[in-house]
Amino acid sequence: MITTAWMLEGRNFSHCSCAYGCPCQFNALPTRGHCHAVVGIAVDRGNHGDTRLDGLKFGGVFRWPGPIHEGHGEAVPVVDKRATPAQRDAILRIMSGQDTEPGATFFQVYLSMVEKVYDPVFENIELEIDVTARKARFVVPGVIEARGEPILNPVTKQEHRARIDMPNGFEYRIAEAGRGWAKTSGAIKLNLADSHAHFAKLHIAGTGVIN
Repeated sequence: MITTAWMLEGRNFSHCSCAYGCPCQFNALPTRGHCHAVVGIAVDRGNHGDTRLDGLKFGGVFRWPGPIHEGHGEAVPVVDKRATPAQRDAILRIMSGQDTEPGATFFQVYLSMVEKVYDPVFENIELEIDVTARKARFVVPGVIEARGEPILNPVTKQEHRARIDMPNGFEYRIAEAGRGWAKTSGAIKLNLADSHAHFAKLHIAGTGVIN
């Protein structure tokens, strides 16, 4: 139920344990039977009600023992240390799927499949996302060290470009496919190597993806 309107415009880096392309994007089962992921979001412009969120960064570490839709997941929210108390509350409400129509955003869908949310981490976030170049760097001291890169042709070693088009998606409309590496510490420990990543422009609200 939406009690406070919100909107985010920026860039998104998502990296998971599936093979390149991620079968979950096509309503298929995850490559290795489970879903482990890190997600980083850089907000260029945004708000939650009267609370401005411009320039902030947030994300999280996620782990599901099986496909996401079967639930029983765990999550560690990570929020920019620079955020004020009002901004922290706004971001956590957005991330937890509050003020969002059911099924309208990946925040609401993912968190509805989580049964344990660990205490949020408020820390400095280094997050660089170049959607066109298919590159990202995502570092949260003591929690996340991740990077994203283009897929390489196995024969020529040249960069390979592929895109995922989701006209009715709840995260993006078009994402650039790539690959990533990540190690996480703390409540959820992951070690992901050379597996799926995608890079997307983010424009989303409590009613869903805007464009």
